[in-house]
Amino acid sequence: MTPVAATPSPPAIDALDAMPSAAAAAALAPLFEGARGFLGRLVAARPFGSWPALFSRARTIALAMPEAEQVELVDAHPPLGAPPGSVSAHSFREHGYDVAAADAAAEAERRRIDAELAVLNAVYERRFGFRYCVFVAGRPRAELLPGLRAALADDRAAELRRALADVVAIAEDRHRRLSEEVGS
Repeated sequence: MTPVAATPSPPAIDALDAMPSAAAAAALAPLFEGARGFLGRLVAARPFGSWPALFSRARTIALAMPEAEQVELVDAHPPLGAPPGSVSAHSFREHGYDVAAADAAAEAERRRIDAELAVLNAVYERRFGFRYCVFVAGRPRAELLPGLRAALADDRAAELRRALADVVAIAEDRHRRLSEEVGS
């Protein structure tokens, strides 16, 4: 496995609200996989006053942006089953790459699941024009397959709204985890 660099902890919300725009965007980038268009809009919406207010505003902005920027935000996240060396530090942990395979059978199953994810991801991207992005929340990749299969039958607009909601849920979870690490 590729070693993953630690992500800096998020600043206090008062400090984030007072930072120059570029610094604030850089501080928020790890939470939102560096989606530049979205980060520019989010930083311009300051001050937030609290992290819950920031995430609430993030949801509103994500759903109101032009579709091209919505797709950019969703596509900033790696596809499920992406190679470990190609994902951010957060995605590396969220996708379970930090947990070593128990044995050869587990590795063979992981490869089978990753192959199925690759096929379904490609079908999804062709159908909708953006990546399947879902809040993994530590679930094994095998548990994600039914949701990805079901999403293929969904309406494009509904699927984009779901993906955008999950992008913000991922960022909230990342913020929570980073804050807990600092408090430890």
